[in-house]
Amino acid sequence: MDSKKKSSTEAEGSKERGLVHVWQAGSFSLTPERLPGWGGKTVLQAALGVKHGVLLTEDGEVYSFGMLPWKRESAETCPSSPLLESALVGHHVVTVATGSFHSGAVTESGVVYMWGENAAGQCAVANQQYVPEPSPVSISDSETSPVLAVRILQLACGEEHTLALSISREIWAWGTGCQLGLITTTFPVTKPQKVEHLAGRVVLQVACGAFHSLALVQCLPPQDLKPVPERCNQCSQLLITMTDKEDHVIISDSHCCPLGVTLSESQAEDHAGTATSPHPESLDGQGEVFENPLVEAEPNVGNVQTARGTAVSSQQNIVGTAEVSSAGTAPSYPDTQAVTAYLQKLSEHSVRESHEQGEEPPQAQPLTEEAGPDLHSPPTTSTSALNSLVVSCASAVGVRVAATYEALSLKKVMNFYSTAAGEAGVPPGSASTGPEGLKDLREEQVKQESIQAKKSSSLVDIREEESEAGSRRLSLPGLLSQVSPRLLRKAARAKTRTVVLTPTYSGEADALLPSLRTEVWTWGKGKEGQLGHGDVLPRLQPLCVKCLDGKEVIHLEAGGSHSLALTAKSQVYSWGSNTFGQLGHSDFPTTVPRLSKVSSENGVWSVAAGQDYSLFLVDTEDFQPGLYYSGRQDPAEGDTLPENPSGTKTPVLLSCSKLGYISRVAAGKDSYLALVDKNIMGYIASLHELATTERRLYSKLSEIKSQILRPLLGLENLGTVTTVQLLQEVASRFSKLCYLIGQHGASLSSFLQGVKEAKSLVLMKHSSLFLDSYTEYCTSISNFLVMGGFQLLAKPAIDFLNKNQELLQDLSEVNDENTQLMEILNTLFFLPIRRLHNYAKVLLKLATCFEVTSPEYQKLQDSSSCYESLALHLGRKRKEAEYTLGFWKTFPGKMTDSLRKPERRLLCESSNRALSLQHAGRFSVNWFILFNDALVHAQFSTHHVFPLATLWAEPLSEEAGSVNGLKITTPEEQFTLISSTPQEKTKWLRAISQAVDQALRGASDFPLYGGGGGGGGVQRQEPPISRSAKYTFYKDPRLKDATYDGRWLSGKPHGRGVLKWPDGKMYSGMFRNGLEDGYGEYRIPNKALNKEDHYVGHWKEGKMCGQGVYSYASGEVFEGCFQDNMRHGHGLLRSGKLTSSSPSMFIGQWVMDKKAGYGVFDDITRGEKYMGMWQDDVCQGNGVVVTQFGLYYEGNFHLNKMTGNGVLLSEDDTIYEGEFSDDWTLSGKGTLTMPNGDYIEGYFSGEWGSGIKVTGTYFKPSLYESDKDRPKAFRKLGNLAVAADEKWRAVFDECWHQLGCESPGQGEVWKAWDNIAVALTTNRRQHRDSPETLSRSQTQTLESLEYIPQHVGAFSVEKYDDIKKYLIKACDTPLHPLGRLVETLVAVYRMTYVGVGANRRLLQEAVKEIKSYLKRIFQLVRFLFPELPEEGSTIPLSAPLPAGRRSFCTGKSDSRSESPEPGYVVTSSGLLLPVLLPRLYPPLFMLYALDNDREEDVYWECVLRLNKQPDIALLGFLGVQRKFWPATLSILGESKKVLPATRDACFASAVECLQQISTTFTPSDKLKVIQQTFEEISQSVLASLQEDFLWSMDDLFPVFLYVVLRARIRNLGSEVHLIEDLMDPYLQHGEQGIMFTTLKACYYQIQRERLN
Repeated sequence: MDSKKKSSTEAEGSKERGLVHVWQAGSFSLTPERLPGWGGKTVLQAALGVKHGVLLTEDGEVYSFGMLPWKRESAETCPSSPLLESALVGHHVVTVATGSFHSGAVTESGVVYMWGENAAGQCAVANQQYVPEPSPVSISDSETSPVLAVRILQLACGEEHTLALSISREIWAWGTGCQLGLITTTFPVTKPQKVEHLAGRVVLQVACGAFHSLALVQCLPPQDLKPVPERCNQCSQLLITMTDKEDHVIISDSHCCPLGVTLSESQAEDHAGTATSPHPESLDGQGEVFENPLVEAEPNVGNVQTARGTAVSSQQNIVGTAEVSSAGTAPSYPDTQAVTAYLQKLSEHSVRESHEQGEEPPQAQPLTEEAGPDLHSPPTTSTSALNSLVVSCASAVGVRVAATYEALSLKKVMNFYSTAAGEAGVPPGSASTGPEGLKDLREEQVKQESIQAKKSSSLVDIREEESEAGSRRLSLPGLLSQVSPRLLRKAARAKTRTVVLTPTYSGEADALLPSLRTEVWTWGKGKEGQLGHGDVLPRLQPLCVKCLDGKEVIHLEAGGSHSLALTAKSQVYSWGSNTFGQLGHSDFPTTVPRLSKVSSENGVWSVAAGQDYSLFLVDTEDFQPGLYYSGRQDPAEGDTLPENPSGTKTPVLLSCSKLGYISRVAAGKDSYLALVDKNIMGYIASLHELATTERRLYSKLSEIKSQILRPLLGLENLGTVTTVQLLQEVASRFSKLCYLIGQHGASLSSFLQGVKEAKSLVLMKHSSLFLDSYTEYCTSISNFLVMGGFQLLAKPAIDFLNKNQELLQDLSEVNDENTQLMEILNTLFFLPIRRLHNYAKVLLKLATCFEVTSPEYQKLQDSSSCYESLALHLGRKRKEAEYTLGFWKTFPGKMTDSLRKPERRLLCESSNRALSLQHAGRFSVNWFILFNDALVHAQFSTHHVFPLATLWAEPLSEEAGSVNGLKITTPEEQFTLISSTPQEKTKWLRAISQAVDQALRGASDFPLYGGGGGGGGVQRQEPPISRSAKYTFYKDPRLKDATYDGRWLSGKPHGRGVLKWPDGKMYSGMFRNGLEDGYGEYRIPNKALNKEDHYVGHWKEGKMCGQGVYSYASGEVFEGCFQDNMRHGHGLLRSGKLTSSSPSMFIGQWVMDKKAGYGVFDDITRGEKYMGMWQDDVCQGNGVVVTQFGLYYEGNFHLNKMTGNGVLLSEDDTIYEGEFSDDWTLSGKGTLTMPNGDYIEGYFSGEWGSGIKVTGTYFKPSLYESDKDRPKAFRKLGNLAVAADEKWRAVFDECWHQLGCESPGQGEVWKAWDNIAVALTTNRRQHRDSPETLSRSQTQTLESLEYIPQHVGAFSVEKYDDIKKYLIKACDTPLHPLGRLVETLVAVYRMTYVGVGANRRLLQEAVKEIKSYLKRIFQLVRFLFPELPEEGSTIPLSAPLPAGRRSFCTGKSDSRSESPEPGYVVTSSGLLLPVLLPRLYPPLFMLYALDNDREEDVYWECVLRLNKQPDIALLGFLGVQRKFWPATLSILGESKKVLPATRDACFASAVECLQQISTTFTPSDKLKVIQQTFEEISQSVLASLQEDFLWSMDDLFPVFLYVVLRARIRNLGSEVHLIEDLMDPYLQHGEQGIMFTTLKACYYQIQRERLN
């Protein structure tokens, strides 16, 4: 059977679907016949024109039948059987349409094909009477660039025009006539054009009548509505009007300008006359000439053509047709007497009274809708009645509308129209009698009706629509917000009450299902009122039919001159010509939509409109659709009275039940057809059952909403705010569910007209949409129930309920007379949930139509069980709610009231003494109540609530002594419960565990979708010990009132979490066993400064411990180590900004929150820097101070003062060496040495720089013979400073600690590597949360650091290189302990020697400090790599050096003769300088430059002077031997002679090479540069000598000197001294050592050069 359902190729299956049955219109007593000559293909869609029809089969082929005059072959013009349109074979067609004499088809790819009659351009082909074969129409949007082809979804054809709806929901039109809606006067339009008036709106469907067009458009979302101008900018009429509609008032803004057209200002002044167009019968192709250049200005103004020749020009007629402006969309009430009586009644009811009492005008009886006998008598309404009507209406709806009164004053309206007619330039004349008297009569009738409609605007019942008005486009946008509160019945009524009356639309459902928020727009010829605007004027532009707003129209059909709109509530509105009763209600026409009366008890789900009749498909009791016919009735043989056409008075049911299940109907002129499915295995019947029941449910829910919910919400005194809110929530969820069901009903209707594949049922594809909506609704209604909502409603709603008892019983399907009203209400509200069982049942029925093995069966089966399990689950929820309600009723009181919450459900309670507290007193009462969110422990007068999310329950083992004990753990309590029996213990444990588990899972307690069976997810045996939860502490002294949100483990915060105190303190980070532990952030507000302290860093056992950054509210920032909440270890403290009172920086060691040990203090305001020892926050011990004025002091400090022995140097080399008593104050014995060597010994007192008293002896020694005799003080510098190895101890200690060693070198190597691995991983994890802090290269470095160099066997150069590579990477990332160490050292070094610290006296200290770093880091490296040899030892080379290279100054080949055996010397500088020095280079080199300043100035002057000479002169001057002078040079490959004037050309490569010395950092790199320079010199000499030779130093020196001069290195002295200070000692006597000595000699030589 499965295969039959799926494939159309198997004959049996396909014969049973889409069978075609044809009737002749007008004689509905006949039985239908099969289409002659049609085989058995399944037809998906059929369309009929006047004399032909088109069929679309399941496989996408198109067949035509009937009269086809456009075909070329005579045999084809009237084929005996449907003719395959061969031009479309191969293009899979998805939908077809027919006009009166032409057809169209749309393919899968969205291409339109048209064929047939083309006189009016309706097939989009120019200058061609007929289009015989389907030809593609090119539709392209010129606004896009590049121009794109537009894909089409749907097509509609009229008599002379065609509309296409694109995939982007825009309308394209071609053909002839105003019904195109285009701004053009040139017809026919053969190139499809976009209907700009609806551009930007979402059009859902289009339909074409013979000469009019309809479009179904989605409403704009509420926020898109623009404020409406007060008055029309043409006729200055008010745009807002009021209309009564069936049983309520609509505020309408559908003002239609009587001029029909927006005139531009100049035209308005000229009173341009309107052009009358030719008679409709003459098809000259001119069409109606009226163009509107200003459409955009006012969307509500329809563009109206001047009416046609028949009975047009009379003034009276204009009054009739254009009267629409005052009352927009008024429905017509023929019974004018009733209206008049009602209006008088209104006027007597004085307005003031209604204001005072705040009540509404009394409800009138609904007006009769049958045609009254006095159709032509004009109504005699007194103006006062009308006035009072307007005023009372305004009072109810809002002050703003009161201005409408003016517009409604009839006198003004009449005057206005008569003048308007004159201005419009239509000569007043008598009505010309048209050829058909009947037509005149009709028009007269329409006209009268329209006048009457305007006058009978009455106000009936606002109450129903009062709140809905705001949500619809019927009203002014934002109208409700302007209602003056005085006019609402009670100011106390909650404002939000209006919210529920608008259905809450979910975006998701709207995207997947047809929207019900729709508007109907119409345009074209309106002679018969088929546009629905309440007049018979034509419209050039689409105009919204206001009174269908909010009617949830889902489908439109257009006939010859009437229109039908089908709504989601299965009703049909019809308007237009009713000559034959084709509108399905009484026998007069209507120019505004009115309800058709098709079948009193059943709803309509599909309609079709023919030339002069309509078809309605109706749901019947047995779910088999019934077909109703309404319209033209051909007279029987005897009657021949053509002048009195007859039609049906009411729709007639055709007998077609034997045919099968009708899925679609199509109507033409003389015949109509139905597509019928046979019900095999009940498949089709089940689908129809599902659709019918869904549509009926929607109608019922809508009725409950409007008749029960809305009045209930409108009642006074509904109790507490919470109850009102709960009721509102119920109402809004109800609306949402109701809307979803309406959408689903509409989608099922269209599903039945399609292929009907089970797998595309929305119920299966998007089941979560339904499951969620039902669950949400059930939750809100059971919350309402738990809070006793129904009991609270009883009092205020009793009158209303008693009045409507029958209605209630009817809606809730309760037949028992004795049932209480509240019970009925309860049943009524739970009614929708029963629907889930039906879904499950129908899906199961559908499943049985398939093979058990097929995927369809499986899917349907799964969906069915899904709905069934949700139905059972919601049933349980309802029972739980009722059980809980029972509990609240049984135990009323203050305590239980405080516990009562809407979401809270009772699970079990111990009022039967089943549980008691261990060690409780004899007389204590302990009552335990378990809810779904908390365990409550109640005693005599107190109770405590333990939230379940932070509750851990475990059974106590038998050994613990308590037999039936349960141990309960909460964050601040632990207690044991004893149960009376083991069964009770099991019951409570299970209940608590499940409740805790549920509380942790959150609201998702309904069964998981697709979970099959009854159960949802897998039920856990017990809830997890570790979990996320939120908790507020109430007892713990440290945490009282603080709230913790994060991870827990057995009652303690454990893992990541956030802790907030009420005073604003907050900690966010890691916890362990209830305490802050790990990385975290802490903020403490400082009330006095109105800022906060902020700490980010590591914690241990609730205290700051480890690295961190603490920003104080005062503006100070500390970065460094903490221990026990105190600064302890190495750290940097920044105080104040540069602009503030005392900016300063300290970097150094801290002990217990105080500075202690070595540290550097930079006092930026005083311009001094102290480097020395500290104790208890003061300078104590040895230290050095430098100032920005160049003073330098080193010596003893005591309590921040220079006290005791010290040395003071000033910028000009004056030295004082002796005793001090205070800062810069000399006091006691000392020696003062002048720069020239004179000195004074004696006693000094006074402050340096402000006059010093001296008692002593003055010495003037003879000039020094040698440097050795220079003042001793210079050599002593640094003796009183802190030893280099004592500096920054804390930094190194911290690194050792990180490696797990108590003191340097004491510890296990494997442990150290473990610690490194841990540090890397935790840091990486921490940075994963903020990836921006790590660059990509750093991430890669981290990955490579995870590999540890392993060494087995003898140590070799390769292993040495491995270690070197590892160190370079490790020092590259601060996440590695070594990298962190290097980073800190670089920071402290820069802090010390930058700024004021850039003092030349500090050079030696700076060099010593670097050497000390090297020594101490090397110790660390040797600890990590124990196999690394000690400093200065040699690693044997694995392969001997190539012997080919010659030494410079000796004949032997270079075998590193300096070292005892060939090998590689291990030194700390060789290993670590490449890592350290580049980072420390800038401050260090700056010190060298300052120190060598004077020397370098002399050197540089010489360099500049000597460089003025050309090459040959300079070479001669320096005494270079002639044979080394280059004779020719190759420049860019050319050989050039060296001329006397040549400059900077000789030895150029060597010069360039030497210049690179400034770009290198480490001494070894600089030495390599020197070595390369020597090699370059040798190369160039070799090239010119053409023979092998050996250098002697005498020959070499002058050449090298030349190169050095030409290299022009500015800071050569600094380079030389740097290499000298930091080069490896073992290199001094090697080849590189000799080369370096040569460079040094050159430097000194240049200083002494003097030109002769």
